[in-house]
Amino acid sequence: MNQTRLPVTLTVTLTVNGEEYALVLEPRRTLLDALRHDLALTGTKKVCDMGDCGACTVLVDGQAKLACLLLAVDCEGLEITSIEGLAEDGQLDPIQQAFIETDAYQCGFCTPGQIMSLKALLAATPNPSDEEILRAVTGNLCRCGAYENILRAGRLAAKQTGQTAPTPR
Repeated sequence: MNQTRLPVTLTVTLTVNGEEYALVLEPRRTLLDALRHDLALTGTKKVCDMGDCGACTVLVDGQAKLACLLLAVDCEGLEITSIEGLAEDGQLDPIQQAFIETDAYQCGFCTPGQIMSLKALLAATPNPSDEEILRAVTGNLCRCGAYENILRAGRLAAKQTGQTAPTPR
């Protein structure tokens, strides 16, 4: 007798961008796939799917994390912020605005991860040095080579959030 095995599923409650979602997921479902497929939040990009590129960076309890390396079930009870959760009342986050003003994006695939990494940095270090900005985005690969403009965006975002950014070195 041939029996078909159904996948095991769990009900997981995720708090994403301030909203709670009850999802029925397989325990192996990554946070990245839950965001993109189950919640239709496609701003978080799926590129390498192995933690090498940083395009899937989100904030988990305020810390920059790679969503492709986290299981969704392990994120229950944690506050998850994706790129879609940054704009408020129709206004872009200062980091998003800084990326536009400094032309710090080209193809745009790495941009959400870069922005989320800088968001975590500026929350912890409101007046970062150039070295701290570069360190914060070191895990975010940009194939277009916009790194100088990404650094400029980090400096500008620090200014726009009411801090004084250090002078370029």
